[in-house]
Amino acid sequence: MSDPRTMAGSPVLHKKIQSRTKVKTGCATCRTRKVKCDENKPFCQKCVGTGRTCDGYDSLFRFCTSQSISNALSSSIKSSAGLQPIRPASSQITPQDIDLLNRYFSTKTIFGVRLGCDEEAQQALQSSLTDPLIRHAILSLKTLRENFETSGDTVGPIAQQTPSKHYGLQQYCMALGGLASNLSSLGPNGLNSALVCCQIFISIEQVRGNYAAMAQHIVQGLKIMHEYRARPTLVAANKLLPAHHDQLPFLDVFIIKVFIAPCKFADPPLAADVTGMAESAPLISPQQQLVASRGLRTIAPDVRIKLTRIATSALEFLNKVSLLKSAGDALQLLTKKASLLDSLEAWLINLESVHTDIRPLSLCFLRFFHQTLKVVLLGALDYSQDVDAELRMEINQLHDIAGDLGERVKAYNTRIITG
Repeated sequence: MSDPRTMAGSPVLHKKIQSRTKVKTGCATCRTRKVKCDENKPFCQKCVGTGRTCDGYDSLFRFCTSQSISNALSSSIKSSAGLQPIRPASSQITPQDIDLLNRYFSTKTIFGVRLGCDEEAQQALQSSLTDPLIRHAILSLKTLRENFETSGDTVGPIAQQTPSKHYGLQQYCMALGGLASNLSSLGPNGLNSALVCCQIFISIEQVRGNYAAMAQHIVQGLKIMHEYRARPTLVAANKLLPAHHDQLPFLDVFIIKVFIAPCKFADPPLAADVTGMAESAPLISPQQQLVASRGLRTIAPDVRIKLTRIATSALEFLNKVSLLKSAGDALQLLTKKASLLDSLEAWLINLESVHTDIRPLSLCFLRFFHQTLKVVLLGALDYSQDVDAELRMEINQLHDIAGDLGERVKAYNTRIITG
């Protein structure tokens, strides 16, 4: 009988052992088929070339698994051990519930602005009936927003840690941590949960004045939509891949709606126009007066008409992408996409020429909106290595603008309250 040690060192057995080594990279389809993947993004050509559906790669929504979130989640669970688990109060979603969540999606609604996000609010509330992560996220937004309105709470060193704010942050950490643990195997339900939570996280960070984190949620949510093909994608002149998952939340549409809602930035209750004629301010509630009296009208951008028109056209463009049936129609839409991007570039050039007439913080909000629109449009419809390279560059620019915006908001809050 042969010595087992000799057999273990034989080339034949060594080859067999190598063949059983698991490959951890590659698209989900190739891993399931146990074949080598060429790892092209977002869809591997081995799948596309053989007529298979490429199920994409592991989610890039990994930022919420960072050590800081893990630590926050750990401390949150310890400090909230006595809290009862969140359960839906009722299986009925009322119009009042929808209207309230629609209002909480943006702080601009404090000043009488309507977002037009009723559909997104209804979808989130309906999903919360069966999804505890979405319930945690909604409860966090509700608590932090109410705390903001009643106390005029801010971010940074001057912020006060009230019990309600602490509870709202606990719920936020629980939603983030729970979502992070589910991202390793995202099915249709998990994708819905991730994208709906991402919508709410964007609103939470707006309330908190943390625009760097807000941009992170925007970018990662858009990556999820792209990776899991929420809309048809043109991968070649004659190759249109249909949407891989039906009825996923369109995060990009939500983002544009939040930004597009018109609002005057930091106007005093009584303003004089250039002719010296006074304009009467609209009536606002006592809560709104409290916030305004503390100078916290800092996250309600003055969206200029031209940029608003481009954003409206972008919404129409995204809707047409969702309805695409042929590569020919997709090629025609590419012309519209190019036109929208050209319009954004022209708008930015014009902004640079008149920016001295715009308040610095308002200018920063406008640039943030512009850059977000650009990232949304670049990632829509078609994909190539050139597009991917440009998109990465624009995403980096968005992060830079968001960081600058956050610092300016903190400085503005500090100056108003202490000065």
